Amino acid sequence: MTTTDGTRIPGHVIDGPEDAPPLILGPSLGTSLAVWDPQVPALARDHRVIRWDLPGHGRSPAGLLPGTEPGTATIADLARLVLDLADRLGIGRFAYAGISIGGAVGAWLAVHHPERVGSLILVCSSARFGEPAGWHERAALVREKGTGVLAEAAAARWFTPGFTGSAAAQALLADLRAADPAGYAACCDALAGYDLRGDLGRITAPTLVIAGRDDPATPPAHARELADGIPGAALTEIPGAAHLANVERPAPVLAAMLGHLAGERPYGDAARYAAGMAVRREVLGDEHVDRAISGATAFTAPFQDLITRYAWGEIWTRPGLSRRVRSCITLTALVARGHYEELAMHVRAALRNGLTPEEIREVLLQTAVYCGVPAANTAFAVADRVLREEGKG
Repeated sequence: MTTTDGTRIPGHVIDGPEDAPPLILGPSLGTSLAVWDPQVPALARDHRVIRWDLPGHGRSPAGLLPGTEPGTATIADLARLVLDLADRLGIGRFAYAGISIGGAVGAWLAVHHPERVGSLILVCSSARFGEPAGWHERAALVREKGTGVLAEAAAARWFTPGFTGSAAAQALLADLRAADPAGYAACCDALAGYDLRGDLGRITAPTLVIAGRDDPATPPAHARELADGIPGAALTEIPGAAHLANVERPAPVLAAMLGHLAGERPYGDAARYAAGMAVRREVLGDEHVDRAISGATAFTAPFQDLITRYAWGEIWTRPGLSRRVRSCITLTALVARGHYEELAMHVRAALRNGLTPEEIREVLLQTAVYCGVPAANTAFAVADRVLREEGKG
């Protein structure tokens, strides 16, 4: 919408306490602000969460961008919509998280308005989204035939094959079909002209980059380029996720986000517990966690609460190390201390975190040198049993 003073305000939804630190969430091309639904309940416990829609998507009219001719829209135009929205809401400095083009908007703001962006999270995004010709071709196709022609290809980019038929995936594909062709095409034009590779070093906001390991649209190499180019940036790769990683694997994405945002402000026990439980389930599996929680007594329940908040909510959620690396460290520590029952559990966790049996073997060989051969001998027996049980022997 355009206000009486000429300010252009995108459609938006606000969740969370009015006096909490503001967090602005940007969507991916073709999706509405509903793309952030999996993360909003937890994020809104300790943040004032503002989600906005791209022009022609969801609640935003197509005519929000000042340029009407094909090829004229830019990421800077989209970024100004976000600043107009923040100004209208009385928000000066904010944390920002964005998916794909939404991330590009956040990165542009962090470069050109560093005084406004206090923290930055880039999800399945890039410093450059390929050759301009491809985006101009897609824009022309959509202007001629509408967005429905893109649904099949979008499904293959957005989700891994096993997730495409889910209700969450189908709802977002419906948002794509409902998008206004003019607004969608204008966003394509903006992506065509976007190249922030030479400016990444100017970003000073604490930055977390999240990648879907199976993302064909912005592969992990794009995320590594962002993380390498932005001073001090952390990188988290999410296995089993394509371009909309936060929809397909909501728990690990939420955990990484909460861990990053915790550096901006200590977040409450409720959010810490939620993040910890999400990661604990991702790493150890629902069956194990359900058994541990349901078996807790009045005497042991405080300990379950402690490890969920502290071990999983404070340490495993931190973005500084990947889960693969954390699994390697954990396996070594458990061998060193002789905690073999815990070792069996964490061998299974290592498999969930993406380690191969061969990599687990190398970790245990390393422990033979630094923790002792007898300890490693027992560890190999434990790991071999677990791998056989998991069909990985």
